[in-house]
Amino acid sequence: MRQPTASTVLIAVLLIAGCGAGPRDAASATTPPVTAPPATTAPTPTGTGFNPTDIAWLQLTVAMTERLLPVLDLVPARTTDRAWRRTATQVAAARRADLDRARRLLADAAAPTTNPHEGHDMPGMATAQEMTALRAAGGQSFHRLLAGHLRAHLAQSVRIATAEQQSGVQPATVALAAAVVRSGTADLARLDHLDRA
Repeated sequence: MRQPTASTVLIAVLLIAGCGAGPRDAASATTPPVTAPPATTAPTPTGTGFNPTDIAWLQLTVAMTERLLPVLDLVPARTTDRAWRRTATQVAAARRADLDRARRLLADAAAPTTNPHEGHDMPGMATAQEMTALRAAGGQSFHRLLAGHLRAHLAQSVRIATAEQQSGVQPATVALAAAVVRSGTADLARLDHLDRA
């Protein structure tokens, strides 16, 4: 039987994420654990309609991706390291594809086109101050800052996509969340390998 509060898990994740919180130091932040919400609150995806969790997750995915892409766009000018450039290109391509799918799904849901997270500095979103630091950095300093931002974004993306898998109901949206979990987990492993290199 479908739970009456399908968006409870994702809303809780967003509150824990600190929507509207102040700037953080991404370089010094540790990767928070990625945990799935309790299965007892998860409805089984059925039908083709969107529930509040689907909409909330799509909107946050769009907002987070729009804040990550400018970070990745800095890579060609800030480092000559081929491994970092390749990683940034691969992550950017996957995120742009996810962004296109999320925008199409929001259009299908007739959701508002305005960004409800505009101006919010949440985990996984680089702040204006952090972007300034990235633009001024080079070499290992840039790699360290970039790794911090990527890790924060990927970990948060996996966390909220897992919540969408648990509480979302719209099949294409849940499928996108599953793809985000897979690609985000793989990208985190790739990032760990780069850090050890």
